[in-house]
Amino acid sequence: MPIEVRKPGLSTTVQDTGRSGYYDVGIPPSGALDQYSLTVANRLVGNEPGAAALECVYLGPELLFTEDAVVAITGADLPPRVNGEERPLWEAFPVRAGDVLDFGYVKRGARAYLAVGGGIDVPVVLGSRSTYGLGKLGGVSGGPLVPGDVLPIGPGGGTPGRSLPDELRPALAKEIEVRVVMGLYDHVLTGAGRRGFLDTTWTLTPVADRVGFRYQGGELETVDRTPPFGAGQDPSNIVDAPYPIGSIQVPGGVEPIILHRDAVSGGGYMMIATVISCDLDLVAQSAPGTRTRFVDVTLDDALAARREYGQRARRVAELLA
Repeated sequence: MPIEVRKPGLSTTVQDTGRSGYYDVGIPPSGALDQYSLTVANRLVGNEPGAAALECVYLGPELLFTEDAVVAITGADLPPRVNGEERPLWEAFPVRAGDVLDFGYVKRGARAYLAVGGGIDVPVVLGSRSTYGLGKLGGVSGGPLVPGDVLPIGPGGGTPGRSLPDELRPALAKEIEVRVVMGLYDHVLTGAGRRGFLDTTWTLTPVADRVGFRYQGGELETVDRTPPFGAGQDPSNIVDAPYPIGSIQVPGGVEPIILHRDAVSGGGYMMIATVISCDLDLVAQSAPGTRTRFVDVTLDDALAARREYGQRARRVAELLA
């Protein structure tokens, strides 16, 4: 029996670990912006780590369960409630047929992940159940939940009581450092512009969604140049090029934008740096007003960080097996 959506929350979508292999034709990977929180939620309820779950942004949904289930909520500090009684985060707990699950106000972070034993069993589209809203692909009708939607649940279920130790729960801070590898087009900045990017404390604006996170804090000086043919007139423009997920573009030299998992695959804005893969989760949990410093690291540093990220994921798998 399905879960019935009474209230959808601000923007609640079905997400898994994403679809790969289509970015070259303009279809981004989508999937959970905070991959770690998604996989932990699934581990807690006994699912495979890539099972489909709900990504809830700032304001959670109100859901009626029509059969018994085991659920877990991770990510943002968005307190879950069953029939008005608060339940723990980062821990699997039961819900019964007829129970209503909703949420209090978000305290820290931006995105919570709700996994159900058996997974959200919407159709697979191009190898994934993830919602890509701009392309109307995946999820439920290709977009955020609306009142009256029903969420089918797959077979299986978990055991209540599994929880993640505190030391494996990510910190949710209002001042963060995000590691980046400089390039591919940081040569368009002057030395002062490059230093300004790394020395400025940037503030996340309310323009922060699955496509990109926009920051304010200063203006970056570009070199005196005539843009190449086909790049437009602004000195910061480039000839259209592919955009890596996590790349930071700076249109006109102001308001850097981190492109996230629903971003377009290319365009003509200079990309001055790319967020390392394991820090994209940190970006995902940034709420408007988060003060952010970008830290320049080497490719070797980025690879070492990715290994550490993988080791933490394996430790979670072992603890919750």
